[in-house]
Amino acid sequence: MGSAEEGKLRFCIDRGGTFTDVYAEIPGKSEGRVMKLLSVDPTNYDDAPVEGIRRILEEFTGQKIPRSSKVPTDKIEWVRMGTTVATNALLERKGEKIALCVTRGFRDLLQIGNQARPNIFDLTVSKPSNLYEEVVEIDERVELVLDEEIAKSDSSAKIVQGISGEFVRVAKPLDEEALKPLLKSLLEKGISCLAVVLLHSYTYPHHEVSVEKLAMSLGFKHVSLSSALTPMVRAVPRGFTACVDAYLTPVIKEYLKGFISKFDEGLGKLNVLFMQSDGGLAPESRFSGHKAVLSGPAGGVVGYSQTLFGVETEKPLIGFDMGGTSTDVSRYAGSYEHVIETQISGAIIQAPQLEINTVAAGGGSKLKFQFGAFRVGPESVGAHPGPVCYRKGGELAVTDANLILGYVIPDYFPSIFGPSEDQPLDIGATRDEFEKLAGQINSYRKEQDPTAKDMTIEEIAQGFINVANETMCRPIRQLTEMKGHETKNHALACFGGAGPQHACAIARSLGMKEVLIHRFCGILSAYGMGMADVVEDEQEPYSAVYGPESVLEVSNREATLLNRVKEKLQLQGFKEDSITTETYLNLRYEGTDTAIMVKSPMNQDGSKGDYAIEFVRLFQQEYGFELQNRNILICDVRVRGIGVTNILKPRALDPVLGTPKIDGRYRVYFGNGWHDTPLFKLEDMACGHAICGPAVIMNGNSTVIIEPNCKAVVTKYGNIKIEIESIHKVVEASKEVADVVQLSIFNHRFMGIAEQMGRTLQRTSISTNIKERLDFSCALFGPDSGLVANAPHVPVHLGAMSSTVRWQLDYWGDNLNEGDVLVTNHPCAGGSHLPDITVVTPFFDNGKLVFFVASRGHHAEIGGITPGSMPPFSKSIWEEGAAIKAFKLVEKGIFQEEGISKLLLFPSSDDAAHNIPGTRRLQDNLSDLRAQIAANQRGISLIKELIEQYGLATVQSYMNHVQVNAAGAVREMLKSVAGKISSLSAKNEGDSVIIEEEDFMDDGSVIHLKLTIDRKKGEAFFDFSGTSPEVYGNWNAPEAVTAAAVIYCLRSLVDVDIPLNQGCLAPVKIYIPPGSFLSPSDKAAVVGGNVLTSQRITDVVLTAFQACACSQGCMNNLTFGDNTFGYYETIGGGSGAGPTWHGASGVQCHMTNTRMTDPEIFEQRYPVLLHRFGLRKYSGGGGIHRGGDGIVREIEFRRPVVVSILSERRVHAPRGLKGGIDGARGANFLITKDGRKVNLGGKNTVEVQGGEILQILTPGGGGWGSLSAANEG
Repeated sequence: MGSAEEGKLRFCIDRGGTFTDVYAEIPGKSEGRVMKLLSVDPTNYDDAPVEGIRRILEEFTGQKIPRSSKVPTDKIEWVRMGTTVATNALLERKGEKIALCVTRGFRDLLQIGNQARPNIFDLTVSKPSNLYEEVVEIDERVELVLDEEIAKSDSSAKIVQGISGEFVRVAKPLDEEALKPLLKSLLEKGISCLAVVLLHSYTYPHHEVSVEKLAMSLGFKHVSLSSALTPMVRAVPRGFTACVDAYLTPVIKEYLKGFISKFDEGLGKLNVLFMQSDGGLAPESRFSGHKAVLSGPAGGVVGYSQTLFGVETEKPLIGFDMGGTSTDVSRYAGSYEHVIETQISGAIIQAPQLEINTVAAGGGSKLKFQFGAFRVGPESVGAHPGPVCYRKGGELAVTDANLILGYVIPDYFPSIFGPSEDQPLDIGATRDEFEKLAGQINSYRKEQDPTAKDMTIEEIAQGFINVANETMCRPIRQLTEMKGHETKNHALACFGGAGPQHACAIARSLGMKEVLIHRFCGILSAYGMGMADVVEDEQEPYSAVYGPESVLEVSNREATLLNRVKEKLQLQGFKEDSITTETYLNLRYEGTDTAIMVKSPMNQDGSKGDYAIEFVRLFQQEYGFELQNRNILICDVRVRGIGVTNILKPRALDPVLGTPKIDGRYRVYFGNGWHDTPLFKLEDMACGHAICGPAVIMNGNSTVIIEPNCKAVVTKYGNIKIEIESIHKVVEASKEVADVVQLSIFNHRFMGIAEQMGRTLQRTSISTNIKERLDFSCALFGPDSGLVANAPHVPVHLGAMSSTVRWQLDYWGDNLNEGDVLVTNHPCAGGSHLPDITVVTPFFDNGKLVFFVASRGHHAEIGGITPGSMPPFSKSIWEEGAAIKAFKLVEKGIFQEEGISKLLLFPSSDDAAHNIPGTRRLQDNLSDLRAQIAANQRGISLIKELIEQYGLATVQSYMNHVQVNAAGAVREMLKSVAGKISSLSAKNEGDSVIIEEEDFMDDGSVIHLKLTIDRKKGEAFFDFSGTSPEVYGNWNAPEAVTAAAVIYCLRSLVDVDIPLNQGCLAPVKIYIPPGSFLSPSDKAAVVGGNVLTSQRITDVVLTAFQACACSQGCMNNLTFGDNTFGYYETIGGGSGAGPTWHGASGVQCHMTNTRMTDPEIFEQRYPVLLHRFGLRKYSGGGGIHRGGDGIVREIEFRRPVVVSILSERRVHAPRGLKGGIDGARGANFLITKDGRKVNLGGKNTVEVQGGEILQILTPGGGGWGSLSAANEG
């Protein structure tokens, strides 16, 4: 395996969360030494990697090395290591105590982040805690200078050019004397590590550098500067990255210091390198926190890519690394796929890292039977107590199911269980638990169908494995297909402890023909360490339009960065001929936020290619279109230096004839029953050996399952290649009564289709609202227009599209043809408000309509009396823009561009005198409509695949079964809630509980709800009688909005991940009085109903259920612009407290979850200065549990613009519950140039002048529970 230095050993180590894997290359031996140890075993040793090295050195030298003495380094050539120390510290919040230093006005920047809730149905809004303990606001400010200001500037001294080429003004220099006592007070509190993020430091880092110098001179031990770590525009991810680095680097340094101190010559003699998240190695001095969080998984990607791609197959590879608690999925097609930004445990990390997607499904994933369906994960049983078979009183997990089926064989599993840690896996206990579960499952099935045959425990175990496999297939499909690659054209590279048991089944589900399992699959992450190179990365921002001049400047910057990375590598001992470099430009189209890191292209003659041509090609490949006549902008220049190392080389085996030796025979269960199955050991097999399934191959501690109709071959390098025979058979599934296993699988498949439609829409759209703010939803519907699955980013779209599809079905009747695509946005046709345009595509099979797909997206411009189409003062629908009840956007395959353009440009009104402007951005509308058509087409092609696999009749019957299943879940929830609602606020009539609630809009209009729950049947009646009539304003809400609010509340109250479909409303009746402002006429203005009234309906419903206090009850819609641009945002606030939780502060609540533009992007692209963006302290209502605080947002406009604000809760406060205090009301002020503070009220449009400031205070959430009552009690 490569030539080791004379008589010296090489060690590759992966220190994982549970096990530490060691691979050592021993001089004179053709086979490496493999060792597995527990990562934490304090009774036997202090550090697992050191222990592994010590034991192998003892074996090699024959000399005893006592644990108390230092390990000799004279026999070690090098050590390479990956470690989860950083990841674990981040997940468990066990890092260093740190403080955050940030520009004044932005102390809560990272707590608010992008405002979005991690899980839209989690009323508690659980977010990981902040990494920092204290915040220091630094009184400094750097402002970007507008082009017109540079031209006018008579004092050039005030304006300087930043690193990116942008001009900045130092509006407020850093005051070091004022900062000094603040930093000293941190040291007195025991905080000696800082993270620093100052606005626009990516281009002007001088203030951050000054803070670092001052802090180090005062005695701080570590300072992480955002500008040094990731000099890229966007303050939020840069700030998170600085925090992660400050939080983790001291922990890593401490661990490394301890590790190195165990060796006799310390770092002087020990050649040790550490794996970084980007797949490159770094010496101890350059291994820092923000680059360490994917250290272990990165080793696995390097391992499979370098040993299998181009060696065992020419196909692109999908890496499938299945461990105990999670599964990592990655892709390799000749070069590493990097992402610049990722999110781990609530922290955004901005640094080059391998694209590795993690799904919460592994060997330890819990198995449950809930609401008539099999569920696997996302909860894990963990290592303690672990699965039932671990003899620690655990719960059923995937490992138990594999044990029942014979996929895990106790004879070949370490006997390390029981009190004395010497007993095998306990199959008896596992069978007992499965028997109990079988009783529960079979009694449920008998209730559904008295003729149903009992499922055996093997069938149940197989069912859970099938559901687990489908859970893991979803991220694989997403990873490949969202980038425009066909999943079936890949080979599956499978490793990790549990992966090879599932490989054949997963490959077959994905349509793959080939599986590759490395001979070191159980320790591939460790082995990969020995195949990695040393990497140095340098990057700097450069903001310019791509063209001849900027390309010249790029060359100059590239030369500087190249020298830097080469110098760093040469200092580590690399000679010029073993250093290679790669240059990248981070490019994006003007007006979009989607940047692509483009590697320097090479022409066939070896000369440098054109970055712009390569960017257009990559953009077209990933997004399916190119933007004509649009400037390409440069954002960053990056150089990656690679020091090529003397890596491990795979050793070819001699081919042999004959058949391999069978080591034993075992009963293994495959789908249709038990098979007497031969077991082989990989160590007894050689190149050329072939085995037909069913068979089992033991590869160390990993069990490789070869399914029937599959063939395994041992390759030239000793790896296993499995050929998957594609059996094209229609899978039989019960049509009359839902099969409990298939129900879960179809739930996954239907939701997966809706999600992939959403990704296609996000990829192919061009508007900020859809692409970045994610203001869209995609769904699939049965032939009767019943919602089957909805992938919502915005809850206000939930279930609302069903009435849209039903209206179109009724309207067009038999006049729908193959190749038709429909478009609509009118409220009376099931729409929400006019900017939300819905595109509906019917699908026909042999001339028969069999299902629909639809996508709804918020278009930033649709015409109307104000730019941005969100007018605060509209009184009629025609003032809000183009209103389309029904139109064929595509007719028999032809895109009707002329017809749709006319509808958008010339909104019709009843009165010809009303000359209302049409859309101001027609091309953007047309592009996004095409993206919606593409998303629908993606959904149709995925459903076609499903029909090919299962047959149309089965797919259609499961479209119905999933709705019945969701209805059952809601019924159970309603029965449970009816029992919990206190008699103090509810009336009891027979089996029914009756609660009445009401709340007011700011104009005094009332929403009145009488909620009747039948506790026996699990049914509810939402009666909105008593609600005020239609208003002469725009907060009228179409009926679809009320349905969406009800379905959102029901789904939030069901504490299970049920799919969102029509079934959620099956046990529910909703009555809305016609003519009320929740069921207005088709002439009524409705733009505010979707964004304001929907929130109030939600508050009323959740208060009736006594689920939580009122949240901010508003979306705080802000639009501003002129005839050259338009901008739209919704601003978060406080969420309501509940019986066991405090409300969250500064988040989007309930019916929206759109993202906030980063402060630096906001100032870079629009004529504004953001003076303050933080939490509005004490605005949350008090109580046993406090409501969340609202947000303060202060925006100075740098030139005249028209500003519109559409908001609520400025008169009526968000109410507390159970004696909790109300949240603070919101307020909107304009601070004029002469210093007056003017109250704008809740809804207004104003022409502001340059230098005037808009101040928005968003409402807080209501509190829960009376403190005085609690104190008296």
